Amino acid sequence: MYSKEIVVRCESGLHNKQATYFVQKANEFNSSIWVESGSRKMNAKSLLGIMSLGIITGSTVTLSADGSDAEAAVNALEVLLQRDIY
Repeated sequence: MYSKEIVVRCESGLHNKQATYFVQKANEFNSSIWVESGSRKMNAKSLLGIMSLGIITGSTVTLSADGSDAEAAVNALEVLLQRDIY
């Protein structure tokens, strides 16, 4: 398992288009990927799960992945949390 704590820097947080793009990127990997915010942990491949976390700019989240491409998955998703997609 590979995990990393990340501060969300994208201006829109993880809502709407940003969340959709995040989930699409997560689905490109074979690993099981999770996003943890506060006491809640959701599957990064679930749009409803990600949106239900209500992640805003400045939030600290933990990305974790388990599988053959776990480190690559976490690093790729970290990049998305650092910039806006638009």
